[in-house]
Amino acid sequence: MFVHVVNFWLKKDLTDAERQQFVDGVKTLSNIESLVTFNVGTPAATDRPVIDRSYDYCELTIFNDEAGHDVYQVHPLHLKFIDDCKHLWEKVLIYDSETV
Repeated sequence: MFVHVVNFWLKKDLTDAERQQFVDGVKTLSNIESLVTFNVGTPAATDRPVIDRSYDYCELTIFNDEAGHDVYQVHPLHLKFIDDCKHLWEKVLIYDSETV
């Protein structure tokens, strides 16, 4: 399994409509064929010193292998999401991992 986790920090001055534009856009990524699992969420209510809750949205994608991830990276839906929504975030942090 190849896991791709993307944390987004949106710009603070976004309107509700702009936030919804981000949510609608990121959800389109669930239609990419190489995905095994797709989830988008906001920070959970858990609050311990080791938990970073500073992000606005977390996207979790799981692929069978790195090749599936590579398909995702150049997929037209992924590229469109970036083009349509990159102006809405101030920071993106990605964690990729492979099952051991």
